[in-house]
Parts: sequence; C-alpha cells; structure tokens
Amino acid sequence: MAVLIRTSDLPAGHRHDAWRSLVCDTLGPLDLRIDPDAPLRGEMRMAQLGRVGVGRVRTSTPHSMHRTPGLIHRGNPELYRVVLAISGSPRLAQDGRQTRLAPGEFAIYDFTRPYEVAYDAAVQLAVFSLPHDLLALPIGSVAALTAVPITAESGTAALAAPLLRRVALDLETYRPGSAAKLGTVVMDLVGAAVAERLESVESLPEDSRQRTLLLRVHAFIEERLGDIDLDPATVAAAHHISVRYLHRLFETENTTVAAWIRERRLERCRAELAAGGSQPVSVIAARWGLPDSAHFSRLFRRAYGVPPAEYRRAHSLPPGDHRLVGAVL
Repeated sequence: MAVLIRTSDLPAGHRHDAWRSLVCDTLGPLDLRIDPDAPLRGEMRMAQLGRVGVGRVRTSTPHSMHRTPGLIHRGNPELYRVVLAISGSPRLAQDGRQTRLAPGEFAIYDFTRPYEVAYDAAVQLAVFSLPHDLLALPIGSVAALTAVPITAESGTAALAAPLLRRVALDLETYRPGSAAKLGTVVMDLVGAAVAERLESVESLPEDSRQRTLLLRVHAFIEERLGDIDLDPATVAAAHHISVRYLHRLFETENTTVAAWIRERRLERCRAELAAGGSQPVSVIAARWGLPDSAHFSRLFRRAYGVPPAEYRRAHSLPPGDHRLVGAVL
C-alpha cells in the first residue's frame, strides 16, 4: 500500500519544519536545506516491495538534502539508494564525484557514506532503497560507481530504466501478493545494470562474478519471456557459456533454468489475470510464451491451486465474496 505525503496537507505556519521532519522520518536522518522564504510545494508517495523500498518524489521548490558524518553516526541503515530522473535534472554528489542526471538516467549512492542530492528546479524522481546484501556485490566495487550516471541506451540499463520509471508511476496499483516478487525483479535488474557499468568485473571474487552473471541471465530471461523458443541453450549462447555451467548457476537458486522461465511466465500471466479484463486466457498465455492452452491450464492450477479462468473470476468478485475459498477447499 502506497503512502502519500503532500506539503499542501501541512499547516502553512509550520510547513517547512513539518516537511523536514516527514522527509527524515521517511528517508532517514538528512540535513534538508530550503530557503525559508521559498514557497514549499511537493509530494512523496512511498511503498514497500518486499525488502525494496520505492518512492516517487515531486517538487518544484529548489532545495538540497545532505547526509553528513554526524547524521551517519546517529543512524546508519545499510542501504544503497538508486535515483532515477523522471523529469528535471537532479544533482547527485558522493565519493568526490558529482553528476547531473538527465531524464531517463539513474545513479546509485550509498546511504552509509556522506552524499548530497540537490534540485534547483522542478523535478520528479523515482527513488529505490536496497539493502546492501541484496545487490550481492562487494561494497568497494559499488563505491567505484556511486554518483555515476547510468544511461538507458543499451544493455541491462535499457531494460532497467523504463521498469524503474513504470514501477514508481504505478505504485498505487500493486497487490500485496505480487509486491515482493516485483521487488526481486527490481533488485535483479538494478544489480545487473550496476555490474555492467563496473569497469573491472573480472577482478571480483568468483562468487561475486557468478552472482553478477546470474543477475544478467535473470534480466535476459525477463526481457524475452514472450519468446516461445526461449530455452537453456538460447540463454547460454547469449552469455557465451555452456548449458552445463548455466545449470550450475541456477543450482544456487535451488531451481533449474527451465523451471525459472516457467515460473516467471506463469507469474506474468497471473498478474494480468489478477488485473481483470476480457482478453481470453489463451491470448494472455500465448503472449508470455505458453501457447498450449491445456498445458498452461495444468501448469497454472499446479502453481496457484485453481484454473486460470477461475482465478480471474475470483479477483473480480466484490469485496467479501469468498466463493473461491469454498472452491479451493
């Protein structure tokens, strides 16, 4: 569930102080610097996707946010933040680097070290908070990429940037059951995009290199779920590895390549069915690489307990109607 905070809802006489307190309560201890005479206009919409925090920030008031050493000593959650410019050009500084993001670009910064984010004109941003352990990359390696713009021109970033934008804009629409899975997709794509921008991935420890490769494989599969010919051989060839080595990578996930592809396809179908609509189930299944209707129905029932058509009807029932529960039991 998304939480909306707006400056227009705050008392005019204490708006600056109230906004400063809300920002710190939501984003962590920060030094928020705003001209006291400037009219304050902005809003934040925040939600949680499993362990991944996500927010949409919009403001037309020039100001800056500083994470200072003193504030770090007071409270220091081990988080990376990823900021995507939806509109406007925010400025980000950390580790002796400074960049101004163009719309569609994103960058990573570390909440455990000093940084500055500033806006001198109207902006709309998507901000994601990822615990350090989710990226599975050495902190020293990520430090080489803080405050460095990642463009959406090619590679995994071309897939990640539009997804990050869409996730932030659609915060109000996600069901609790799918939020954590969506958070995993966000984390995997961000991790893969960051890994691609690192200058010396080869110098990473073996386990980190394997995790980085697995993130890229996840992103590759996610982008091609609708391709009926997607299989382990295709995935392995695209990443210049053997099918045997690909299977070894997925052993760390306690699954197989084929099972992962199947689960991701089923989840895409489930999400579309949960949203309602009138498209035939067979059309939805075929769109996500499952053209055999009977086979899809068996897979879906095995995964979710009910046939796909019944699943969609249940999600279209009025609140309080529990006919699906009786059908399952």
